[in-house]
Amino acid sequence: MNDRNIPVTEDELHAYVDGELPAERRADVEAWLAAHPEEAERVQSWRAMAEMLHARYDAIAQEPVPARLELERLERRPRQWLYGAAAAVLVGFVAGGAAGWVGHGAANAPSTFRSFTADALDAHRLYVVEVRHPVEVGGNERDHLQAWLTRRCGWTVFAPNLEASGLKLVGGRLLPGPSGPASFLMYEGASGERYTIYTAKTENGATQMRYAKTDKDGALFWTERGVGYVVSGGGDRDRLTRVAQAVYDQAEKNGT
Repeated sequence: MNDRNIPVTEDELHAYVDGELPAERRADVEAWLAAHPEEAERVQSWRAMAEMLHARYDAIAQEPVPARLELERLERRPRQWLYGAAAAVLVGFVAGGAAGWVGHGAANAPSTFRSFTADALDAHRLYVVEVRHPVEVGGNERDHLQAWLTRRCGWTVFAPNLEASGLKLVGGRLLPGPSGPASFLMYEGASGERYTIYTAKTENGATQMRYAKTDKDGALFWTERGVGYVVSGGGDRDRLTRVAQAVYDQAEKNGT
């Protein structure tokens, strides 16, 4: 690896920023950066962004992954729900009538709003801290990303263009949702701010936007055509609202 003629790759530059580059290659990369000032400036911007993200989210990154985000839920959740529902119906009849039990259960079950925003904010906080691997498919593969998530999720997943809001598509990944798969898209501004769009199937009809906040992060939730949307970002509610409105407008225009 001491051969200075070996080209410096993008992965090596990321490893250099993260302090994961092998020691024997570090001097070669630094020499290459010294000869390529534009690339050195780009690497410095990555380092500045990484430091900002670590300063804001390191405490959150140490938290355990919430159970609701474990991928195994994609396979086991529907079956658990079926067994649980059958048992609950049986208890309801024994207690004195199915109608009374159903009304009681609906009143006490977590709302779609709370379920969706909790999952979306957990995912947002988990992945916005990542520098090298925030997504599974990069934004430079937008068409592939949309087709892949659409195929896996079962509805048309559309990655809106938010450049007018100063946000560039970082990419996306597949996540478990409240009752099946969910799509997760990430966007980033010039200052390193990140916004995410979480969508999953829901039985709710169209609803107006509702706001939720957890610590320093906010989220706007709505449903349309059997799909729930959550746009998550920082604590600036006005900025978040403008981003969410742009997402909503483009989703309406594209019929998704």
